Amino acid sequence: MDEYENTQSPSSDFDDSSSFQSTTSMANPSCSHWWHGPFYLAMSITLVYIAFKSTNHSRPESPLPPAHGLAFNASRALRRHGGFHITATLLQISPELFLSGPESTLFAIRDPAISNLTVPPWAMRQLLRYHAAPSALPMAALVNKPPGFCFKTLLDNKNLIITKNDPQSGSIKINNVSISDPDLFLEGPFSIHGVFGPFDVDQSPPCDQITFPESNGTDHLSVDWTRIVRLLSSNGFVSFAIGLNSILDNNNIFRDYENLRCVTIFTPPNSGFISSTSPFLDRIVRVHILPQRFTYVELSAADNSSLMTLVPGYNLTVDKFSGNLGINGVEITRPDLFLSEKFVLHGISREFDVVELFSSFI
Repeated sequence: MDEYENTQSPSSDFDDSSSFQSTTSMANPSCSHWWHGPFYLAMSITLVYIAFKSTNHSRPESPLPPAHGLAFNASRALRRHGGFHITATLLQISPELFLSGPESTLFAIRDPAISNLTVPPWAMRQLLRYHAAPSALPMAALVNKPPGFCFKTLLDNKNLIITKNDPQSGSIKINNVSISDPDLFLEGPFSIHGVFGPFDVDQSPPCDQITFPESNGTDHLSVDWTRIVRLLSSNGFVSFAIGLNSILDNNNIFRDYENLRCVTIFTPPNSGFISSTSPFLDRIVRVHILPQRFTYVELSAADNSSLMTLVPGYNLTVDKFSGNLGINGVEITRPDLFLSEKFVLHGISREFDVVELFSSFI
């Protein structure tokens, strides 16, 4: 999708109320803005439709009283910034359109880009929900996500993908559209980022089908360990990558798990466990690997469940850590670090406590 120009919508186009300003009320209408009349009429119809549908689709069993106050604050912030008056209006009249739970992230389309859209009201509602995610993703979190990171939206079975993340330039693209105005609004777990243009709904493969190119010569039915080691090494998990590569060189995993087809790896930051002797190193690494594939959402749904590791008889437990999801009391700090059809990598705050593991093998 081509990016839209970062143009500023004239501040006179909208007033500070929740409704659009009629072109007939302008004292000095400009010939260059002849399209405002039909556009406002079409958008007004769309807003009425969206407000009606949002009200009728809201579920009384899960009310969101705080949403209206939060949406009001966000709307004011967008109006002060300029260029996002349409989204500001929508936030005021239909906050349920974007806020569906305790965490939300909204990618606000700039006014000039919305004005160029020619879609029916029902399609506009779907498009807008495709620009909202039920998760907290401020810029501080987005910059730590790798290209290929996938997250769900409020549009059923539709996801967004980070297609570019350049920490040096600060450039981030979602579905190949650049974030033009990061952190337009931040309040608690609610974030708003401005984008140049709308995301293409058709560019939304399921998250569990997002893959990077496989290594040459790799069996498509097997886990690509070489690629996993490379990804870990290039993303700050060097010691774990070295430990994993060491036990792979001994072919221990291949021998014990000949039919292993997918894995979940909890990778700790650099630590001293790499200096452990070979038998213990093998078990330390293995206890961080599950012979099944679990995304963060799937782990969240498995609270208090026991997870089998590559160490026979040694399981991990899904629990809560300081209010966040954890494994054996260790916090998951970088969930869904990498997703592929065959593996998921999660960053954790430290390695698991393996004292019990050591004693059981002495």
